[in-house]
Amino acid sequence: MRNLRFFIFVIFVFSCFSFLYASEAGQVEFNIRFYDRRIYYAPLDPIFVQITITNNSPAPYRFKLADDRAFSVDFDIRTMTNRPLPSADSLIQKRTVNSQVFFREITIESGESFSFVENLRDFISFTQPGSFRVKAKIYPELFRSSSVQAIESNLLNLNLRPALIPGPDGLPLEMDVATGAVLVKQRLPPDEVVTYMLSARQESQWERFFLYLDLESMLRRDPVQSRRYMAENEAGRRRMVSEYRRDLQNSVIDGDIAVIPTTFDILNTTYNNDEGTVVVLQRFRMPTFTELRRYTYNLEKRDNYWIIVNYHVQGMGTEANN
Repeated sequence: MRNLRFFIFVIFVFSCFSFLYASEAGQVEFNIRFYDRRIYYAPLDPIFVQITITNNSPAPYRFKLADDRAFSVDFDIRTMTNRPLPSADSLIQKRTVNSQVFFREITIESGESFSFVENLRDFISFTQPGSFRVKAKIYPELFRSSSVQAIESNLLNLNLRPALIPGPDGLPLEMDVATGAVLVKQRLPPDEVVTYMLSARQESQWERFFLYLDLESMLRRDPVQSRRYMAENEAGRRRMVSEYRRDLQNSVIDGDIAVIPTTFDILNTTYNNDEGTVVVLQRFRMPTFTELRRYTYNLEKRDNYWIIVNYHVQGMGTEANN
């Protein structure tokens, strides 16, 4: 019996030891990536980063995650000349005030991951545009001082551009995330406009996705929103369109048009001089099956450019995955 108790004790100590040093052995991965792939601008644009912790060890991995992420996460952002950017004033204030830190313990089972999203501007003060290298740090036992042991992430390259260029109507011009050039509409036929929009969504390029969408018409599809829109002044209407665009991008509303199709096929295109309709079969792959939906996009021709103003969706069943 004594030998059995000693054996159990040894196993317990070994498990604890394995847990404490799993990250040092490279069995716990800590990776970051930009949450939404787009162009970031200097003044106030949020810069969201997705933080993912993956447990590749054979045992569960546990760490503390503070309700206020300032005590669990930090970012080291440097210029190309290796000059570190200063911490945000709000972060410094939180860490210098003597207050209780509330947290929860997270358990990641073997082979599983845990992710959350943070805004870099909550941690770092960006005063000017430029190119930067981004590295994150996570504190499994919470941040108590700068000497606390942390796990470091991979590096990201961040390009922060100057403020948006205002167009003739006073609204900022859209920029291509891939080239950095100003996006300009082309005189495409209706089916190519829809193909352009869907391809942009597949590549998570929001600027291209919105290029041929009439957000005002899309917003006014809802009768309540339409009445509210008509009651606003010009500034209020612009604000509503901006809010609609943000909500659409965050999948808060109109999720049918913002969801990413796995594949799509143009079934039918009809149009005259002023109006057009494009019917598309879109496939959405799930773990065990693929969902089929038929989208009907309504377009209008404005200043010789075809613009998407409305859409309808019809479920078409499912098919088995190959």
